[in-house]
Order: sequence, then structure tokens, then C-alpha cells
Amino acid sequence: MPTTMLKDFLAQNRVAHQVIQHPLAFTATSVAGAAHISGKEMAKTVVVSLDGQLALAVLPAHRKVDLERLRQATGALSAELAKEREFQGDFPECEPGAMPPFGNLYGMEVFVEPHLAADQQIAFNAGTHTEVVRMAYKDFERLAHPTLVDM
Repeated sequence: MPTTMLKDFLAQNRVAHQVIQHPLAFTATSVAGAAHISGKEMAKTVVVSLDGQLALAVLPAHRKVDLERLRQATGALSAELAKEREFQGDFPECEPGAMPPFGNLYGMEVFVEPHLAADQQIAFNAGTHTEVVRMAYKDFERLAHPTLVDM
């Protein structure tokens, strides 16, 4: 079951979505395969540190964050992958590495790769390594208020 925080957030905002159960999987590409979702529709959420502030970089499952491009696009002086110990308490109810891309639920800015915005649907971990939420990208955009960044 998706985290209570995520479920409540989607329900309060009356967002149509689908929860897809899948076998245990840890990488975004293996989650996409296990859930029978296109890799370009499956989003992975990466916690980054921009000038010491945690933020979420959301990109297609098969892509890697280009930290230099992200740094330049955001105007940050430094950009690096956050270490798990830096954010382990910031995602209550979530299994490590299975955070949904709603930074606003966790007090973090969200940066989305434009390829995800080009699709009508977005799918992402629901806080566990066995469930994915699929919803309309326009609803995700309305709720998460992401900044599009080519990274």
C-alpha cells in the first residue's frame, strides 16, 4: 500500500491514479520491468544536495542525473548526490530508495527532466519497493509544482 501521506495527499486532491503491485525490485529500470511499465514513463526520484539544501531530481528510469547540468540550470554553486544518512529521516513511511517524487510533501524543491513532462502519464515508486503509482503527468505537475530542468 502506498504511504499514508501519499494516499491521503492524492485523495485530498482528488487525483485519479492507479496502484500497481509488482515483485520486489530496487532499481528504477527493474521496477519498470516488474510493473510492466515503459522505462520512459517510469520516473526515478534521486535526492540531491544543491548548495547544501536537499532537493529531488526526477528523471526517466534509464537516465542518470548529470549533476553539472543540474547545478548550472539551477544556479547552484554545488550539486551532489545526497548521502542516505543525510535524508534518512526526511521520508517517513518510505523504504530507502523508494521515495515518491512529491518534494512538497517533504519540504524539498522538485526538478523534473523534460522527457517525463512530454508523456501523458508518469509512474513512480509509492514509498515501497513493491508498488508503483501511475497518474496523469498534468496532475503530478499541478500537485508537485516541479521545475523543468534538462539534466
